[in-house]
Amino acid sequence: MAAHLHPIKVERFDVSARTNTDPKGVVRPVEHYRTEPWGLYMGRPADHPEFGYVETWLLPTLHLRATIFHFRPGHERDMDRYVDIGEFWRDGDVWHSLDHYLDLIVRAGHSTRVEDVDELFAAVAAGVLDTDAAERAVERAFAAVDGIASHGHDLDAWLASLGAPISWR
Repeated sequence: MAAHLHPIKVERFDVSARTNTDPKGVVRPVEHYRTEPWGLYMGRPADHPEFGYVETWLLPTLHLRATIFHFRPGHERDMDRYVDIGEFWRDGDVWHSLDHYLDLIVRAGHSTRVEDVDELFAAVAAGVLDTDAAERAVERAFAAVDGIASHGHDLDAWLASLGAPISWR
């Protein structure tokens, strides 16, 4: 299956301004930010047709972004956590997200699946992502799958075991 190549998704999280700038450049108001030594939590309403609220954790040292989408009735998906692989960093009160295409779909207690490998390959082939970054993304994705699986496919339990106890609304 041919992947639809999109540019690397870049986001900005401005804690002081209480905004989140999405990959399309749309600035959205944020209801909750919480900064912890291991990362940044954000919770905000979403004007998306499939989900009405989004919660996310940026976890820079793990190169992960963990998200819960609160799906609208009729749009539910068989997943508990959605995990992006990428680069995440903080510059003062502004945090940044640079997605590296690979995603994990976690079904708590059941499975953890790697998605969008085709997008990663297409990005490398097009020169959008270099091979070193792609190799790091694959290594990080499989380390995360291994860790999550070793904790009964419970992302939150795995993160807590690493000293990054996350919580949701």
